[in-house]
Amino acid sequence: MHYIERDTGGRVIRVEDEPFTGMTEQSADLTSELGQWYKKQEARAATLLQLQQSDLEMVRVLEDLIEVLMSKGVISITDLPPAAQTKLISRAQARRTLSGLEGLIADDDEGLI
Repeated sequence: MHYIERDTGGRVIRVEDEPFTGMTEQSADLTSELGQWYKKQEARAATLLQLQQSDLEMVRVLEDLIEVLMSKGVISITDLPPAAQTKLISRAQARRTLSGLEGLIADDDEGLI
């Protein structure tokens, strides 16, 4: 069973498998209109997932951009809000630590050969 809510224009705005407050009708059949609504919801969910995954990559792009601007003297770390300064410094320190650890791991691996 499909429980449906429509807006004042008659467009489907919500479909659930269980009854809910605000539903305006129900249908035992998966109509073409409901099928289209489900397809739009799946496309929306896929797009949101893609954006969430790219957010992590975008963080690194922005960090690199800020680093380049600082190295060219365009901005200073002190031009940024204190919370941003703290986060950038913390992430830079973590990357340096990780980079150093990777060197230690590589050295250990060479001793195993």
